[in-house]
Amino acid sequence: MSGTVLIAGGGTGGHVFPSLAVAAALRDTGVVDVEFIGTARGVESRLVPEAGWTLHPVDTLPLARRLSPSTARIPVVVLRAARQALAVIRSRRAVAAVVFGGYVSVPLAIAAWRARIPLIVHEQNAVPGLANRLAGRWASAVATTHPGRRFGRVLPVVTGNPVRPGLDPQAVAGTRSEALAHFGLQLERRTLLIFGGSQGARRINTAVVDSAGRWPDSARLQILHAAGRGNYEEVAAAWKAALTDDDALVVRCVDFIDRMELAYAVSDVVVCRSGASTLAELTVLGLPSILVPYPHATGDHQTANARRVADAGGAVLIPDGELDAERLVAEAQPLLGDDARRARMAAAAGTVGRPDAARQVAALVLEQIERRKAAR
Repeated sequence: MSGTVLIAGGGTGGHVFPSLAVAAALRDTGVVDVEFIGTARGVESRLVPEAGWTLHPVDTLPLARRLSPSTARIPVVVLRAARQALAVIRSRRAVAAVVFGGYVSVPLAIAAWRARIPLIVHEQNAVPGLANRLAGRWASAVATTHPGRRFGRVLPVVTGNPVRPGLDPQAVAGTRSEALAHFGLQLERRTLLIFGGSQGARRINTAVVDSAGRWPDSARLQILHAAGRGNYEEVAAAWKAALTDDDALVVRCVDFIDRMELAYAVSDVVVCRSGASTLAELTVLGLPSILVPYPHATGDHQTANARRVADAGGAVLIPDGELDAERLVAEAQPLLGDDARRARMAAAAGTVGRPDAARQVAALVLEQIERRKAAR
C-alpha cells in the first residue's frame, strides 16, 4: 500500500453512501488504505463502522446559514476539529483526503490544506452545498454529478454520483422473487414505491394516504410506502382509517426500508424526493419516477437535480406545493398502465445514470496522489 486516503462525508445518507462506494472502489485497486473522518452523532457513526471501515471521530458543529447565539462558536469549533483531523492525517500518514459534503467535510479540507496533501471534493447536487463551496477553496480536484461551471478555481470532472456497491440492474432484478416475499407483495400487481427519506416527507405521505379510493384500477395496484421513522405511527393509523373493507388496493406501510435493492426490485414506478443519491440510484437502475423536490433544500438544489432527469424523459416533476392525492393519481395511474411508456422512461433515466461513478472518483483520487508525488 502506498498510504492512506481519508474520507469525510456525513450528516445524511446522501453524503455517506457515495463515500462508502468510493471507499470500496479505492480498496479494490489494492493501492491505498481507506479510513474515515466523521462525527460521533451523525449517521456516519453507524453506517461507516457497519460497512467495516475505521472511523476517526472529530468534534464539530453544523455550518449555520443564519445568525444565532451559537454562530460565534462555529469558527472555534471547526478549527479545533481541523486540528483533530490533522492529527489523524499525520498519524495515518495520509496521502490524500476526499470530502463529500456535510459539515464534517470542512475540518478535513482545512487539515488537508495544512498538511499539503491532495484534496478531492465530490459534489452530488446541481447546486453545491455550503460545506463543499468552502472546501473547494483548497481542492486540487473536484468531481461532480452534473455538468457545470468552475468550482472555485478548479474545472470539475463529471463523474456522476456513486451508488452503493452491488446496486446494478442485473443484481437488483435477480432479487425480485425474494423482494415480493420480503414485503408480502403480489406478482400480478403493479407496484408503486413511495418514500421520502429516513424521516419521511409529510406532503408525500398525506397525498398517498388521501389517494385511497381514487385509483380506478385498484385491483391491479399495490403500494409499498416507507412513511419515515418519525411519522410511521401516524401514517399507519391514517392508512387503516382510509382503507375500507371493499377496497381492492394492497398497501404495505413500513417505517423505513433497510434493503432498498429489494424495494427497487419490485417497483414499477417510484414517487420520492430528488436528493442526489436517490436520483443516482434511480437512474443507474433505470426506474421511472415521479419526483417531488424538497422545496427548502439549499439553493433549491433538489429541483435542479430533478429537472435534469425530467428533461431527459426519465421522470415526471411535481413541485411540492402542487402535490395532492388528485395530482398523484393523475400522474401515476397512466404510467402504471402503460408498459411502453414506462420502458421509454426507464431507458431515458438510464442515459443520466453513471454506474461507473465510484471507479471514476477513485481514479481521480489516485491521479491526484501520483501528481503530488511527481511534483515532489
